[in-house]
Amino acid sequence: MSGQLNGLVAIVTGGASGLGAAIAARLRADGARVAVFDVHPDAAADVELSIGVDVTDDESVIAGVQRVVDQLGGIDILVNNAGVGAQGDVTDNSDQEWHRVWDINVVGMARVMRAALPHLRVSQAASVCNTSSIAATAGLPQRVLYSATKGAVLSMTKAMAADHLREGIRVNAVNPGTADTPWIGRLLSAADDPTAERAALEARQPHGRLVSADEVAAAVAYLVSPLAGSTTGVGLAVDGGMQELRLRPAAS
Repeated sequence: MSGQLNGLVAIVTGGASGLGAAIAARLRADGARVAVFDVHPDAAADVELSIGVDVTDDESVIAGVQRVVDQLGGIDILVNNAGVGAQGDVTDNSDQEWHRVWDINVVGMARVMRAALPHLRVSQAASVCNTSSIAATAGLPQRVLYSATKGAVLSMTKAMAADHLREGIRVNAVNPGTADTPWIGRLLSAADDPTAERAALEARQPHGRLVSADEVAAAVAYLVSPLAGSTTGVGLAVDGGMQELRLRPAAS
């Protein structure tokens, strides 16, 4: 796919670390000029622009989008990746935490899409990819708040796809399984037995390991490329078969 994104301008939110950094690197390797939005913009590497943007602040989002347009000439690709995790059952998070996580993970995507939309409408290769999760399609323990937000992202993706298809804008989502990212690393380090916890996370994915950030980035690169011109309204699972496969136990 090298060169498939030549001449296109991409925004990746939350692009300074984890999945976002891998996505930004992959899009750039495929020829895109990449702008990263992040609350820690100095951590971003090897991109055309790195802008301090808080997706919970509409003025910050609007200013970031305008800077991309002014300096890179437009917007063709938007990857809504910025998000935060949350743990616990329904009793474990306060109203304040529900509002905070929802504001980042769901409304934050809507803010960036809203600001970018006028520029996507004039692109000849407009595409959006939202980062959802296996948590949107499978019931995972101790993830009720996170699951609620990622389920909303997946539903929002389909609605956006329907709204904007006839404007020439494709909207898809990527649904990673448990990925080997700094956030998962922090969860593991806080566990009573990090080795056992990692083994449990690996075992619940049929291919027996965590998903790599590069695998997620490759899926995003496909979804936003002209090669996927007939793909819209899709949630693409990158989860080692966790959602769809039911394997028999491995022989001992």
